[in-house]
Amino acid sequence: MSGVGGEPDFDADATEEADATEDAGAVKKAEGTEGTEGADGTADTMDLRLPDELLALIAEEETEPSGSGRTDNQDSAVSLAPPTATPRADLRMPYDDLLDGVAEWGPAATPGGLFHLVPVRMERDLPLISRWMNDPAAAEFWKLSGSASVTEDHVRDQLAGDGRSVPCVGVLDGTPMSYWEIYRADLDPLARHYAARPHDTGVHLLVGAVADRGRGLGSTLLRAVADLVLARRPSCARVIAEPDIRNTPSVAAFLTAGFRFSAEVDLPDKRAALMVRDRSLRHLL
Repeated sequence: MSGVGGEPDFDADATEEADATEDAGAVKKAEGTEGTEGADGTADTMDLRLPDELLALIAEEETEPSGSGRTDNQDSAVSLAPPTATPRADLRMPYDDLLDGVAEWGPAATPGGLFHLVPVRMERDLPLISRWMNDPAAAEFWKLSGSASVTEDHVRDQLAGDGRSVPCVGVLDGTPMSYWEIYRADLDPLARHYAARPHDTGVHLLVGAVADRGRGLGSTLLRAVADLVLARRPSCARVIAEPDIRNTPSVAAFLTAGFRFSAEVDLPDKRAALMVRDRSLRHLL
């Protein structure tokens, strides 16, 4: 489902083998220049422990309600008590998701600010998400404009599922500003349209506020979320997206975020660009 301006995404690929050959060559060429990698293709990292004083300070800041947040481009209907001020127990899904606990992934530092993925709570988030879906740029691709019940039905279908898709609000420096769907692409109907691999993880993105679009923020957040997926899901080798091929800004944002174009695929509701971010190439793209 979705793109940066807003749109759902699916994808499939008959050219995966050629892409994989090129990817392998790129990785081999880069060998010895990107740090040490393990046999499974993941980069070795050092386990560093932060000082107790710094950990305490971080914990204090994360539990403190943010009344300031971002003041530039802030949506007028956004509450001053952002979702990140909600107790941790309130962020959990009503079931164990199949994505290694999205609610527990934690924040990501980005050039645009500190970013959190916060699982949707309908009573809290529906009015804001519904208003975003009624923006003309979003409505063209997401097709969820109209009364709040249209968006509610779409989101409830995911919340009532078995954990293969987790709808989230993206919170940047304390301000809710985007809608995300993190999903198991290999367990999704999308898998019938491309050469899916176990634990492929898909992303859909809608940047809510018009002022946050067209300035590179979408690609910044896409890269951050793809990095989160690969860091928190060691079994996942690829992050997948399938924006509508007509949504040029969305496709461009994925390319800028380190995804590669894999194929054009015909899906039930659109012709999509299958975009792939490979674990093995994440330091190169």
